[in-house]
Amino acid sequence: MLYWAFIFLLVAIVAAIFGFGGIVGAAVGVAKFLFFLFIILFVISLIFGRRRNL
Repeated sequence: MLYWAFIFLLVAIVAAIFGFGGIVGAAVGVAKFLFFLFIILFVISLIFGRRRNL
C-alpha cells in the first residue's frame, strides 16, 4: 500500500510541474479522459461483480 501511495505522490508532483509550467490544457484533457475511463470501468466491474454473486 505504501508503494502505491509513493507512486501517486510522484504522479501528483509530475502533474503539478506540468500544470504550473503552462501545459494546463493538455493535462485537463488527459484528466477528463482518465476520469471517464475509470467511471466506465467502475460501472462495468459493478455489473459483472453482481452477476457472479447471484
